[in-house]
Amino acid sequence: MFGLCELKSKNPGVDFINHPKSYRHYLASRPKKWENDAINLMIGLSAKHDCPIHIVHVSSAEALESIERAKQKGLKVTAETCAQYLYFNAEEIPDGQTIYKCAPPIREKANNELLKKALKNGLLDFIATDHSPAPPSLKEIESGNLMKAWGGIAGIQYLLPASWTALKELMSLEEFIPLLTSRPASFIQSDHKKGKIAVGYDADLVCWNPDKKFTATIDSVQFRHKISPYVNKEFFGEIEQTIVNGDTVFLKNEFIHFKKGKWLRHQ
Repeated sequence: MFGLCELKSKNPGVDFINHPKSYRHYLASRPKKWENDAINLMIGLSAKHDCPIHIVHVSSAEALESIERAKQKGLKVTAETCAQYLYFNAEEIPDGQTIYKCAPPIREKANNELLKKALKNGLLDFIATDHSPAPPSLKEIESGNLMKAWGGIAGIQYLLPASWTALKELMSLEEFIPLLTSRPASFIQSDHKKGKIAVGYDADLVCWNPDKKFTATIDSVQFRHKISPYVNKEFFGEIEQTIVNGDTVFLKNEFIHFKKGKWLRHQ
């Protein structure tokens, strides 16, 4: 709260306290500089202690230069962005729509286009969902109060189609698929059995049609609380079947089996 009040006193254009439903004010209350400074802090610690760091949820394109310099110096730095920062843009988010609230926030289109290019050139390593489910009461769906609403995007099942829809004009399938498969597998040190189709690897497969267009509906939402900014949005890349460890778990919009996955890291 102190940070918000300080912003209000120094910048008359930022008054999130008195405009709790305004997405413009919410976005301004989470400036890129805060994210940039946090990333620079972690990069500095990586250099000081010679330790690996991973930057999650990169939403500020201004931070890409720092990440690039760190990698060029040979620091053990990896970074990801999320599907919501690729598919949505701040200019299109209506006021009072708390389903879009996340931190860092969804930023402007020009910013997000730079995130896409960073994925294409390998500066950002992969894409994550940052799935954050919450009941309607915590998301303040009725009040539309962005200041009070739980921050996080519910959208784990839309990672593949939302990311592909956002990136399909910028990169080929061959460039795109590793962002969701081999690169995350390498990051979690499971690339000896995950991340590609090969003899001896786990039979984790997704059958999908990258050219097929579909609209997400409330009835198609597979997680508990049926609220998500992806509902009623149009995508390319409908998922037809999902296979986990050789067993079909999802087929034609229905779950066939449950609990077929195995712990990769259990702490």
